[in-house]
Amino acid sequence: MNARRLSIFASALFALSAGPALAADTTTFNVTVTITTVCNVDAAAATDVAFGSQPSTATNIDAAGALSVQCTTSAPYAITLDNGLNGASVSTRAMNSGATLVPYQLYRDVARGPGDVWGSTAGVDDYTGTGNGAVQNIPVYGRVASANFPAGSYADVVTATIIY
Repeated sequence: MNARRLSIFASALFALSAGPALAADTTTFNVTVTITTVCNVDAAAATDVAFGSQPSTATNIDAAGALSVQCTTSAPYAITLDNGLNGASVSTRAMNSGATLVPYQLYRDVARGPGDVWGSTAGVDDYTGTGNGAVQNIPVYGRVASANFPAGSYADVVTATIIY
């Protein structure tokens, strides 16, 4: 086959295989999401503030526990602790065994200073933080000033509330 015939044959073959021209049209659409802020305190992961067994002569007995919180990234939060079951106020928290009460205090800082008392008033004596999307362990520091009370097992229950 000569070159001219080959060229005509190739052109005809291409024309047959190309078919009619296709039309096209386009559109756009939105993709959206609304993310809401959330914070959780994991009750199962909280660790108790357990002072252990102490002689009645012990003073300034320190212990620590922790709360596990998970908040949306960049979400500010505050955690308050109530008076417990036996305290009339944050300053009178106490563990009981029957009618006998052993005073204790909970703090936001390991120094356990008077300004570090962890209380129940948001914006005043709460613990504040910012969420990072992951579980954050927040320490709770406790102190029993004196164990000079009758022998026995003493307990209290404190409620933590997260505000976001």
